[in-house]
Amino acid sequence: MNSKIPDFFGHPGGLQTLFYTEMWERMSYYGMRALLVLFMTASIQEEGMAITVASATAIYGLYTGAVYFMGLPGGWIADRLIGSQKAVWYGGIIIMCGHIVLAIPASWSFFIGLILVVLGTGLLKPNVGILVGQLYSPEDQRRDAGYTIYYMGINLGSLIGYFVCGWLQVNAGYHYAFGAAAVGMAIGLIQYRATIGRLGGVGAEPLLKMTPAGEKKSWTVIAVFLVGISVLTFAMMTGLLTIDPVTLAQYVAIAITVVFLAYYAGIYAFGNLSHDEKRTLGALFVVCLASIFFWSGFEQAGSSLNLFGRDYTDRMIGSFEIPPAWFQSANSFFIITLSPFFAALWVNLGKRMITPSYGIKCAIGLVIMATGFIVMFFAAQIAASGLKAAPYFLVATYFLHTVGELCLSPVALAAVSKLSPKRFAGQMMGVFVLTYSIGNVTAGLLAGGLDPDNLSDMPNLFWGIGQITVAAALVVGLLTLKTRKWEKLAEKKNFNHEEEQPTIL
Repeated sequence: MNSKIPDFFGHPGGLQTLFYTEMWERMSYYGMRALLVLFMTASIQEEGMAITVASATAIYGLYTGAVYFMGLPGGWIADRLIGSQKAVWYGGIIIMCGHIVLAIPASWSFFIGLILVVLGTGLLKPNVGILVGQLYSPEDQRRDAGYTIYYMGINLGSLIGYFVCGWLQVNAGYHYAFGAAAVGMAIGLIQYRATIGRLGGVGAEPLLKMTPAGEKKSWTVIAVFLVGISVLTFAMMTGLLTIDPVTLAQYVAIAITVVFLAYYAGIYAFGNLSHDEKRTLGALFVVCLASIFFWSGFEQAGSSLNLFGRDYTDRMIGSFEIPPAWFQSANSFFIITLSPFFAALWVNLGKRMITPSYGIKCAIGLVIMATGFIVMFFAAQIAASGLKAAPYFLVATYFLHTVGELCLSPVALAAVSKLSPKRFAGQMMGVFVLTYSIGNVTAGLLAGGLDPDNLSDMPNLFWGIGQITVAAALVVGLLTLKTRKWEKLAEKKNFNHEEEQPTIL
């Protein structure tokens, strides 16, 4: 690194550029995402779209699932065609344009805006995370701490987004809130361009440059894909094509699951793996299962829990009414405050020679997350009786979900890094990201069970999600009794992954 570039809290100066870029991008993403289901289900008089809960939550699941899925081609485009720096820049511009379109109060703007945000996030999100890792040499011991600082930027950005966009939604309207998300992304782009010199040459060029013929073919495929999306969107908006969001979400969930299983099986069967590598890949599969079930429940935050906060929670504190989106900020707040304690917990357990396997940690995370739905079961009973539930039900639920997230999410990422055969490390990170997509789409389908015309069924919705999660935890725990021995095989030298890139967060 250039010695003239100032440090950022003792880290490479480029970390400051990426910290603030990610902070403002997350502000725009989470600020808009917190309002998505609320906007779709709000009445026309409230500037909403008056879509049914089942359709709105299915669209929400498709949107969040697509964001993670598009990170795969986004990473590929950076690696082969334009480099990570340009991918972040152009991705941010597309995201900003998406939010600007969403801010336009017109019937045509909503889906176009969402598609632009998905495409832009697919370019920006995976590559800004990879750039962080490339700031450090393989032997630099500051890498983990650097990612901790970077992760703090993610949560600070989400806090800003929830508060700013949530307040604007109540006091100025949805479209002003969407516009604020565009402003946030614009601020991130301005500071990124102004301080891009801090990155030096990191990510300036593709890692694996293609031949001119290969580049031409790749750009042709990308152009055909974009034209196809444009034609499909036009057909939907003009009524030439009618799509049921719930049915589409079901097919998409199945399709992504098939891709996940096929790719995983392909590496297992045709990857020329040793016996030990196949066993560690088997142990990793258990972690992937846990991840799918976890995100299916956790992502109720933006759908069923979000609607519960708006419609069935007493949001009055004196004369002040809490904006519905503010409840989701509890997760970011708890992440920031609890992360140091969990980091110290695993270190202290390790010093005492108590090191739970990856599978056991994931099972514990699932159980803790499930307890949040037990809390919501009682809150839903109050709502079903015709009363408003106290706000502490949602706060307690988000607290438990955050504790579950801290038990499972970082552990699962570490498992992918450690248990993947080294020559397939990058591909396995991509395959693992598919568990996020499956979980998000499934979450949208599950949230569709919150029927405002049948409130007596609401407690069963949350109780059912809790039961499914506990059952998944039991399965993961039982399988881990076998696979925990396989995890230890990864400690051999041929499974050392110190130089691997991080995944999308």
